[in-house]
Amino acid sequence: MLAALGATAAPAPASAMQGAAPRRKINLAVSTYSYWHFKPVKYPIEDVIDHAALLGFEGVEILHRGMKDESPSYVNGLKKRAFERGLSFPMLSIHQDFVFPAKDDRQRHVEHTRKCLELAARLDIPCVRLNSGRWKTVPSFDDLMKVKGNEPPLPGYTEQDALNWCVDSIQQLLPVCERLGVMMALENHWGLTTSIDNLLAIHKAVGSPWLGINMDTGNYPGDAYAGIERLAPHATIVQAKTYYGGGEWYTLDLDYKRIAGILRAANYGGWVSLEMEGKEDAKAAVAKSLAVLREAFA
Repeated sequence: MLAALGATAAPAPASAMQGAAPRRKINLAVSTYSYWHFKPVKYPIEDVIDHAALLGFEGVEILHRGMKDESPSYVNGLKKRAFERGLSFPMLSIHQDFVFPAKDDRQRHVEHTRKCLELAARLDIPCVRLNSGRWKTVPSFDDLMKVKGNEPPLPGYTEQDALNWCVDSIQQLLPVCERLGVMMALENHWGLTTSIDNLLAIHKAVGSPWLGINMDTGNYPGDAYAGIERLAPHATIVQAKTYYGGGEWYTLDLDYKRIAGILRAANYGGWVSLEMEGKEDAKAAVAKSLAVLREAFA
């Protein structure tokens, strides 16, 4: 009996121990933009943090233009509030534009981006959302939405010129990213990177681990699912659009179970950040959106 008690059990067969690989956990955040669609009065980010925690989000994406200011007291207050509620800040979404023929104009936006990278580091945010920018030959953003981002180049210039300007501008910022430990994520946003080919061309030409891709589920002039399938293998972070009450510019009926399947097939396991772009009351619509995303990404 003593020998039996002291005997070592034979190890289980390797096949029994392996089993199916576990799914990578998807963390859900909500963008402060979901509560403020560039209306005249800014929606307090403190209130977004509180509501996000109440609903059960894991994080809050901060839209830079929605911040009250960049003072130490305000920035540190946001950090403290999020920490006390168990929330992370996965991304700072900024607005900049590298599509300018004049180098001085591009450098102003490079400098703005540098300052935003430093702001992100102060907020303990690991990623900054970039736009490519646009030609501005369609002056109104509302009109740009009507033509689904299809904007002609400035006379005398080509799309390749704009791609080169973007690559050069972003490459200037790579040492800043490495020094701060904050990466950039280029979005398929309305403008030059409405075209997935342009987005991937910039990403490849920059060729740095400090530039990722922010895959937006709603910014496609054609078949959204085809675009998502192309970008999913390259995605660093995902923004998920919903449109309760009808969209501010357009409305899509996106199947998030299908989108989640596409992302899983690409082995995506990063953040999904909600951008509720509908006209319904933000608190109610954000809660509905979270329920949809939770079910899809469970």
